Amino acid sequence: MDLTLKIWRQKKEYEKGAMHAYQIKNIEPDMSFLEMLDVLNQKLINDGVEPVAFDHDCREGICGACSLVINGAPHGPDSGTTTCQLHMRRFNTGDTIYIEPFRGSAFPVIKDLVVDRSAFDRIQQAGGYVSINTSGNTVDANATPIPKPDADEAFNSAACIGCGACVAACKNSSAMLFVGAKVSQYANLPQGKVESKDRVINMVKQMDKEGFGSCTNTGACEAHCPKEISTDNILTLNREYIKSKLNQ
Repeated sequence: MDLTLKIWRQKKEYEKGAMHAYQIKNIEPDMSFLEMLDVLNQKLINDGVEPVAFDHDCREGICGACSLVINGAPHGPDSGTTTCQLHMRRFNTGDTIYIEPFRGSAFPVIKDLVVDRSAFDRIQQAGGYVSINTSGNTVDANATPIPKPDADEAFNSAACIGCGACVAACKNSSAMLFVGAKVSQYANLPQGKVESKDRVINMVKQMDKEGFGSCTNTGACEAHCPKEISTDNILTLNREYIKSKLNQ
């Protein structure tokens, strides 16, 4: 496959960036999207050009580090797929592919396609934890009876990998789906009840502090989430928040 790549290049956060065009040839259809970028970077290095900076880690669809906007869609054209799971057979020879970083005021560009998503870390640190007695008297979690529907809901919410596609897809750059998933994964479990009131209030407060926008229920976050996290988690977040506020 011969392709034209139009890639966002930006040296640092406050420096003006621009799209740059690159020609690449002989791309195998079975390559992953990141492998294609590896081939491009090797070509750029051989030509004496600075390679394109992009995030990657596990390359197994688990870590969420590979986040890119491809032809206007976070993680590319396939639903339920991370960038590292996207294969070049999804494209045709002669195509022009536009590649950009995730956009959002809370996700400043570090360089090229790499953005700073540490805002998500700070939101989780504000309340996304469970107190555990580590004095030797801990209880095996499997010994705690939990209704299967509650366990399934918690598991589905915990599938969120924190990639930020919800923010990139939302016209308001809202992080409600991410925060909703992190609150919901504990809301249905007895282990999460102890901090439930403080958790949701502190996480929402930190979300607002980071500068994320508000939710207007367009559903773009769910549509572009690689783990297909449901917007039902936003309903849970709102319910838990209102309940906690009323009980203050």
